[in-house]
Amino acid sequence: MTPVLASIVGIVLLLAVLGFSIARPKGLPEAVAAVPAAGLALLIGLISVPDALAAVETLGPTIGFLAAILVIAHLADVDGVFRWIGGLLVAGSRGSAQRLLTLVFVVASLTTALLSLDATVVLLTPVLLGAVRRLQVSGAPPVYAAAHLSNTASLLLPVSNLTNLLAFHASGLTFVGFAALMAGPWVAAIAVEYVIFRWAFRNELAPSHDAPARTATAPDAPAQPAPTASLVLLGVILVAVFASSAFGVEPVWVAGAGALVWLVWDLSRRRVGVPAVVAALNPWFLVFVAALGVVVQAAIGHGLQDALAGVLPGGDGLLALLALAVIAAVLANLINNLPATLVLLAALGAAPPAAAVLAVLIGVNIGPNLTYAGSLATMLWRRILHEKGHGPSLRRFTVLGLTTVGPTLLAAVLALWAAHAVS
Repeated sequence: MTPVLASIVGIVLLLAVLGFSIARPKGLPEAVAAVPAAGLALLIGLISVPDALAAVETLGPTIGFLAAILVIAHLADVDGVFRWIGGLLVAGSRGSAQRLLTLVFVVASLTTALLSLDATVVLLTPVLLGAVRRLQVSGAPPVYAAAHLSNTASLLLPVSNLTNLLAFHASGLTFVGFAALMAGPWVAAIAVEYVIFRWAFRNELAPSHDAPARTATAPDAPAQPAPTASLVLLGVILVAVFASSAFGVEPVWVAGAGALVWLVWDLSRRRVGVPAVVAALNPWFLVFVAALGVVVQAAIGHGLQDALAGVLPGGDGLLALLALAVIAAVLANLINNLPATLVLLAALGAAPPAAAVLAVLIGVNIGPNLTYAGSLATMLWRRILHEKGHGPSLRRFTVLGLTTVGPTLLAAVLALWAAHAVS
């Protein structure tokens, strides 16, 4: 098979896997397509067994960390952390749609950053639907904010997004170093997005649309006590993850140990069952990520990676960083941000500048706010809303994306460039 033909076949396999992942016929897991595609790539010689194993091994720490975070987020939900957050949102908003949106931006940004975008989509979005129902205000501003912030607010930490974990390992940065460089872009992007949301939803946020104030202590909304022990445990795990890099310990081991301790604690109190934890772990999705890594490597390993490397701008100047972010955003919307991250990181080479890696990350994280297909989180958010009977508007989602993606991307890259210049 010629390199050109091998690249074409590899791309077709990749697109087929992504198409299946978006459609998920009959609710089948993404791995149903990804695993056979990886096997076919091996069978017809698109990738060798050693290269396939190397691709999976590279993703190993990323997949392990993702598994630990999924378990931690599930246990936090079981212990009432998200119900408590919902009560705070209702009480703090005091019937005001504007105040509720502000609180949602704070809560969703922190949830995404600390517990990953999956927690925002899967656990926080249903809480927001309940809050707007109790407050009798428009659900569009907070619900669309959850979708956008699951992407935009995932810039801060390596734990915030699967793409971050990939970029973290490629950047050569420590956990703290990564967070220090991305703090500016995180704040800048969220601030710009908040301003645009206030303008885009100005009619639904007008005081005339506010319902009479209803507090969390109303008869139909009993106060939710703070799950103090769970919040303390969550804080200890997050601090330990931060501190681990200073001692040369991979964060995956710390997160895994924290998830195990929390799981044993909840099992001993009979708060959770093993089947529910396994379901939250989503092993089929973890298998999908590993298989997707093999398929991506099979698609780009026959000259496509080198061709893309020749197109990408070099250096870490402002224009180069902007170009990288824009290319990454476009590619994320064409082939989804996870494979786009794998492709672009491979094209950057073995030891790319950390700023270049982070510019790519900004593009693949913020860019998916433009289309449903841009990230798995956005697709999952859309599916959850349909299941709850609140299907989003494609037109509104697209217009909101066109309005927000450009300014937030620019603000984040400018902040990254400034932080890199003084580091």
